[in-house]
Amino acid sequence: MRLSVDPDSDVAPFEQVRSGIAGQINDGALPVGAKLPTVRALAADLGIAANTAAKAYRELERAGLIETRGRAGTFVAATGDRSRARAAEAAAAYARTARDLGLDRDQALDIVRAALDT
Repeated sequence: MRLSVDPDSDVAPFEQVRSGIAGQINDGALPVGAKLPTVRALAADLGIAANTAAKAYRELERAGLIETRGRAGTFVAATGDRSRARAAEAAAAYARTARDLGLDRDQALDIVRAALDT
């Protein structure tokens, strides 16, 4: 797993970790069943606090991208490879709603950008 945290970024370190791992899961670089480092090992590798790494893992687990199997460790979940499909379905539903509301493409995209920035 290749990951880094930019301490000068406006994006919180936990979000950099969360989005970095999620991106690697979604693009197949981290396949289903891949074992992830422990929270402490990840924190040490990235130079961040263990609580920061733990928060990223909690968010990924809540999203269904990873699963913790007790002492066995943390792994990429089988549902992880379905996340892009779920996002595409949600995007299609949003596009239908935006059209039904009479929003043009730029207005709809502005709303999405604003939502992604929060």
